[in-house]
Amino acid sequence: MPVAIEVRDLTKTYAEGTAAARALDGVNLDVQAGEVTLLMGPSGSGKTTLVSIMGAILRPSSGSVKIAGREITGLPERELPAVRLNHIGFVFQGFNLFPTLTALENVELALKLKKVRGAEARARARTLLDDVALSDKYHAYPADLSGGQKQRVAIARALAGQPDIVLADEPTAALDKDSGRTVMKLLHALARDKGRAVVIVTHDLRVLEYADRIVRIEDGRVSDVAELEETHA
Repeated sequence: MPVAIEVRDLTKTYAEGTAAARALDGVNLDVQAGEVTLLMGPSGSGKTTLVSIMGAILRPSSGSVKIAGREITGLPERELPAVRLNHIGFVFQGFNLFPTLTALENVELALKLKKVRGAEARARARTLLDDVALSDKYHAYPADLSGGQKQRVAIARALAGQPDIVLADEPTAALDKDSGRTVMKLLHALARDKGRAVVIVTHDLRVLEYADRIVRIEDGRVSDVAELEETHA
């Protein structure tokens, strides 16, 4: 499989002088298309910082990040939204849905950013919600959805731009066992069936069976990379 994200000698330091704190310290990592990669490690180890830099949300202090072979760390700020829009879908623990919009409207909004509007946007949003088994929740507001349903809307929205890469930060942490399993099956299918690179920051040991690789981060460094054999249907 091709490399979707290539990270080399990545560092991130917050503040300066005696208050300086190094969140990442020389990280090297390749993220493969068609695989689920878990980033695991203690709280404060740098996992979310790493995934934020890979997603072009946060800039590193030094080092290199390439997405689809293109160096992004030196790009001007005005070019980074296009990188995110064209390559990356985000899924967050807190769902980040707009509370005053229905499930359908939340997904449509993401399509509008891709300049897909009107009847085409509505049809594509319906298809995306169908794909995550929410065809009966088009017109439901987030307040009327369960945690698992909200996360599935968030996944549908993340996929609206047909991203090469899906970055998920603790996507199952607030979910019960069944909802978490449903969400992980969806993310696993994106990698295996659609060839997407899926990166998941997690503390949730329930998700291990869906991983192709586990990358352990400690004190801002990659301490271990484990390649896993598929153990689930």
